[in-house]
Amino acid sequence: MHHVHVRQNPGPINIETSKGTGILHNQAIVANGVVYCSGQVPADIMTGGIVAGGIKEHTHQCIRNLQAVLSEAGSGLERAVKVNVFITDMKDFAAMNEVYVLYWGL
Repeated sequence: MHHVHVRQNPGPINIETSKGTGILHNQAIVANGVVYCSGQVPADIMTGGIVAGGIKEHTHQCIRNLQAVLSEAGSGLERAVKVNVFITDMKDFAAMNEVYVLYWGL
């Protein structure tokens, strides 16, 4: 059995390399051993710029960003209880979902 130790002390989680993104919010908060993540945008956390490409590339980047935040908190994607996806054009749903299932399956 894989066991992950989530950071127990409450407080914000922020990835050091994401400081250049200009995003002015905490990327996650730990409370009572639960990691509550903020929404993700398809920004490269090293450069702060939006990654090139379409919905598939953007979905991969959002999930990579989420992985980094969860890792910083001592957790991971495999421990996600709920994931919300906000999509602006339902025509992109199938392409987004192709990427989503690579990380969480069905």
